[in-house]
Amino acid sequence: MSWEKEVKELRYREELAKRMGGEENVQKHKSFGKLTVRERIDELLDDQSFHETGAIAGKAKYDDNGNLIDFTPANSVFGTGKVLGRKVVVSGDDFTVRGGAADGAIHGKQIYAERLAHDLQIPIIRLVDGTGGGGSVKTLDTSGYTYIPVNPAWDLVVSNMERVPVVSACLGSVAGLGAARVAASHFSIMVEKTSQLFVAGPPVVKYGMGQDLTKEDLGGVDIHQSSGAVDNVVKSEEEAFEQIRRFLSYLPSNVWKMPPVIASTDEPNRREERLISFIPRNRRAPYKIRELLPLLFDQDSIFEMGRYYGGGTITSFARLNGYPVGVLASDTYINGGGLTSESSEKLERFVDLCQNFHLPIVNLVDQPGMVIGVPSEKKGTIRKGVRAISAVYQAKVPMIEIILRRVFGVGGAGMSNGHGLNQRYAWPSGDWGSLPVEGGVHVAYRRELEASDDPEALLNQLLEQMESIRSPFRTAEAFGVEEIIDPRDTRPLLCEWVQDAYELLPQQLGISRHGMRP
Repeated sequence: MSWEKEVKELRYREELAKRMGGEENVQKHKSFGKLTVRERIDELLDDQSFHETGAIAGKAKYDDNGNLIDFTPANSVFGTGKVLGRKVVVSGDDFTVRGGAADGAIHGKQIYAERLAHDLQIPIIRLVDGTGGGGSVKTLDTSGYTYIPVNPAWDLVVSNMERVPVVSACLGSVAGLGAARVAASHFSIMVEKTSQLFVAGPPVVKYGMGQDLTKEDLGGVDIHQSSGAVDNVVKSEEEAFEQIRRFLSYLPSNVWKMPPVIASTDEPNRREERLISFIPRNRRAPYKIRELLPLLFDQDSIFEMGRYYGGGTITSFARLNGYPVGVLASDTYINGGGLTSESSEKLERFVDLCQNFHLPIVNLVDQPGMVIGVPSEKKGTIRKGVRAISAVYQAKVPMIEIILRRVFGVGGAGMSNGHGLNQRYAWPSGDWGSLPVEGGVHVAYRRELEASDDPEALLNQLLEQMESIRSPFRTAEAFGVEEIIDPRDTRPLLCEWVQDAYELLPQQLGISRHGMRP
């Protein structure tokens, strides 16, 4: 009365599924320098932690006696596992079966993976390698009809963005619905040479737009490392998995939990002598902001996202005495660190990400304002900038502003909610106003300068008069800035602040009023 026979058949079918698209297809896939879907899952997850669901789903053939004679697994592999000891859902496309296209898939597996993450309230990682869409038009010969498209599980895809960390890796030539699944993430990543991302691939583009392009020309990393479609670009799949693990290490498993705090070996009262001279006395001189971050935050805790899109604004995770925080900063080497349309979008999305998962935000401000000029106006920078400022104002997570140097105009004013508890601390290098004094003098004294016999001498005289007035100490006298601090005291101050911030977070847990969108 044993069921041993059926268990043996189950194990046999599972072994067939692990062969994926067959030896020939697997070897062809690996010849491009790519791992198979099962190798990817093993590389990503903690050792021996993967529990597969739906392994034997696929297309089978039987002889006249009902015996199994052939089996092709569905080209979606998913299940649960652990990343750094925490449970996740992982879903991967198998390119060795019909190139990862939908006509080799069973949509129920994709849907179930999203539902699993949604209902168990755990992160989901998508390893995308194929179109994932409607498949070849040849399938119409079989079905005999076409259909109005519905993106599978998209209600869950949208809902998961509000609830759990969502990560996607573009690991091959990814188009259509596959590309949309990559974009519908909190963090997305591509691999040099083996990844391409596009709305539609080269043959469709050639037919529809008359553009004859290679996959790399259309959607390679040279296109997307600065397009904003993905966050990071790496050199290998192994590096992609390491970045995924790092990204998740800063976030809770869902919005109802606190961000994970770890033990830190970095001294919270560390005072770096270099900080006293970090900002140049020449207000127009740039400096390397990325060299500043390790002086303030825990050693080896900086994780930057989207470096090449909206490059004037830096968005990063870091830790203060083991507590995860979001970090905003300006790269003064790019547009002086001013807000462009792209950097405004980047800032808005990052602030929303921190709000969604309740990460306090440290804003290192050297903000000259929104970038001016005709190209900026053509991109509607003012609207994009106002959206970024709105994100700052809507965020309820604790935020601290360290004013390194400039705070000018609408863009500078929008770096913190000046109508709430505005916890801000200025360095002695602070310089602020509605617009820089140099430009303001030209506007305010235009007629006098035009009428002067020596406009250059008059301009220098006016600037000299203004120099003492623009001192941050004058502002502090009027309580226009709450505190001016020794730059070397910044890390101890931040480490004290972050503990206070984390005391407030339990009151904010849950879904935010405005859900996170890609």
